[in-house]
Amino acid sequence: MLKELHCFTRVAGRLSFSAAAADLGMSQPAMSQAITRLERAAGLRLFERTAREVRLTAEGKALLPYAEQVLESARAFTAEAARLARPTIHLAYPPLVGTLAARIVRRLASRSPSIGVELRVAGRAAAAQALAAGEVSAAILSTPAPAQFVTAARFHVTVDHVAVPAGHRLASSPRVAADELNGHVLLTPGTRAWPGLPGRSRLVPDDDFAAALDLVAAGAGLLPIPQLLARTIRRDDVRFVPLEAGDLRITYALAWSRERVTPELMALVQAVQDALWTR
Repeated sequence: MLKELHCFTRVAGRLSFSAAAADLGMSQPAMSQAITRLERAAGLRLFERTAREVRLTAEGKALLPYAEQVLESARAFTAEAARLARPTIHLAYPPLVGTLAARIVRRLASRSPSIGVELRVAGRAAAAQALAAGEVSAAILSTPAPAQFVTAARFHVTVDHVAVPAGHRLASSPRVAADELNGHVLLTPGTRAWPGLPGRSRLVPDDDFAAALDLVAAGAGLLPIPQLLARTIRRDDVRFVPLEAGDLRITYALAWSRERVTPELMALVQAVQDALWTR
């Protein structure tokens, strides 16, 4: 029946049996037979045919949207079945490295055979917990990663700005030196204080920079932040000022459980390494 419905929608779109047959790589008699079978099954005439033109009947016009819906559902079924049948990697990652995660997905989708990737945005603690429970195949974690995981493909994100409240005295500065942070509370998304920076550290649960910026706006502290976020986040209540703090950076790595190594996981490791080299 799907073949007949496909023929019906194509003839309805072209209003020509010969043109529709050519589109589908069929002979005109085969096209006519398919429409006849559909009309008999429906008990209705779908087209008015003369020597010079083809027109949809009123019944044909009424049934056309339903035919198109059935064909779209069939296409969706086929696509979803193909997606479910292919190997899939589940990857947890922090929002900060979302562009890298997207490159990884594209690389694995373009290889042959392709590998699907299901992404899960998660902070460090949530990602590590999901990885330990087997809910994800791998996770991008800030280092050092928990000792039970294998890590590879390390990379660094430079921290070269500081987020301050819009009304703060540093908000209008062209740049901030590290010693100017002395006496301030420095928010730290993660598990460790910022190395080499003066000031009092306040740990923010997990590595959630978005939540930390809410604290900045509330006056709870200042937040060293990568330029990558400073360029993409726009808030009226926060200012991003260049920070001169030497080699300040966050190190990330791809982590996985040594008990759950698969060929797809190894392909993921290679895709991450390739994405880092070609960015």
